[in-house]
Amino acid sequence: MGLFSRNKPKIKVQTTKKDGYSGWVKCTHCNEMVHANELQQNLHCCPKCNYHYRLSAVQRIQLIADSGTFQEMFTQFKPLDPLQFVDTEAYTKRLENAKKNSGRDEAAMVGTCQIFGVKVALGILDFSFMAGSMGSVVGERLTSIIEYALLHCLPLVFISASGGARMQESALSLMQMAKTSAALAKLHEKGLPYISVMTNPTTGGVTASFATLGDIIIAEPDALIGFAGPRVVEQQMRQKLPPGAQRSEFLLEKGMIDCIVNRHELKEKLFQLLNYLMENDRVYQEPSTYKVLYGQSLGKLPQKLQELLNLAENYK
Repeated sequence: MGLFSRNKPKIKVQTTKKDGYSGWVKCTHCNEMVHANELQQNLHCCPKCNYHYRLSAVQRIQLIADSGTFQEMFTQFKPLDPLQFVDTEAYTKRLENAKKNSGRDEAAMVGTCQIFGVKVALGILDFSFMAGSMGSVVGERLTSIIEYALLHCLPLVFISASGGARMQESALSLMQMAKTSAALAKLHEKGLPYISVMTNPTTGGVTASFATLGDIIIAEPDALIGFAGPRVVEQQMRQKLPPGAQRSEFLLEKGMIDCIVNRHELKEKLFQLLNYLMENDRVYQEPSTYKVLYGQSLGKLPQKLQELLNLAENYK
């Protein structure tokens, strides 16, 4: 050993933090810090301000369907590029990216499930796939599940989250508005109930067609609902919109929707409404006419809805 040599201690230098993500996230609505586990346990609603974050189609099914009862249908319809549309990138490339990012093959997931034992036909739009936009396949899947409900006398529930019609399919996309609306008209003629649930956001051609055609229209709290966004409306009108315009609470006040339901209560509320609409004598047929008999379970309905139904009966 040399005269000035010494044993250097081995020091581990940690260049990166061991726990770079601590699990805390800032709520985009109230700016409060919330732990991710708490947010997940609270059905992705902020425990501080009750802001409802978006859910995927699979999470929606887990929220309202009885465990193991959902059966997906009409998956044979796949998106194509009939117009060979190209904007900043090809439509086929956008579809590939959407499939990779969302894990879905389209924005619509349809099938049947049970809600507390009541069998329903269910359709869900997944915003993670191209903003839940309605193209030809979305329209075909939704129309197919409507026709299935018609054939098997099932009530229908749609949960919407969409930016509207899909521009990459041009007029083919706009035609889906008419197609889904025509199918719902047949469902109405047969007297089968259709409950529409609108979540944040529900806009464009989806709002202008099947989402607002429900016999009962439900919305989540503070959901953006409208045809065009607030900024576009203000630009066209050249004046500011009232505070909270195009939000659930504003639309409830103006009569566009029937009720606002917290995510924690949605499954129970759907069951109450379905039980009332379908429980008793179900659907009976007169010559060329179909009707649904009124039930006797008014006590199970919300007070406001009960009053509306009583007013409707008096009006008749």
